[in-house]
Amino acid sequence: MASDTLKATTDAAGLAALISRASAQTSGGKPTLPPVERWEPPFCGDLDMEIRADGTWFYMGTPIGREPLVRLFSTVLRKDEDGKTYLVTPVEKVGIRVKDAHFIAVEMSVTEEAGESVLTFRTNVGDVVAAGPEHKLRFEVTGENHELKPYLSVRGRLEALVSRAVMYDLVERGEVLDVEGRAMFVIRSRGVVFPVMPADELDRLSR
Repeated sequence: MASDTLKATTDAAGLAALISRASAQTSGGKPTLPPVERWEPPFCGDLDMEIRADGTWFYMGTPIGREPLVRLFSTVLRKDEDGKTYLVTPVEKVGIRVKDAHFIAVEMSVTEEAGESVLTFRTNVGDVVAAGPEHKLRFEVTGENHELKPYLSVRGRLEALVSRAVMYDLVERGEVLDVEGRAMFVIRSRGVVFPVMPADELDRLSR
């Protein structure tokens, strides 16, 4: 059983071993992230680890306060086609829980490239990503208060939720364009148009 296989991993010693194996894949000043998408290790069960909606990582109900450790785990994070998120090393794959997004985009800068605006984001774990053809922005309106939540594709199927403070700066970059015959409020970066919502819906939310 997968749950039995994971018994040694759910205590402190097992977690330390997982940390060691993850560290081995990211040490030595390697310029790139570990190739987690190419690894196909056996599934060893679920770990009592969770990424909360504010981006804080918890292990067995306790926040992981060591930032280098969180960054280490983030480098071996993968979301599979089954919609679940895993920590992956060459020898094991363990499931963790994610309340909302995997990361939080905490900073945004705006530059120009070939006459086009480029929106570049920094995440809470150190990823630096420019929105564009390879890193899409998507937007959801959720809850009774119709809260706008922007998400940025970071790597693989992993996403960052754009923090509220950064979201205000992002929305200021918006404009209204005709998209397939309908007036849409959009964000542009690297020549890609990312629809946010119909312009008339934005007007209603702004009242």
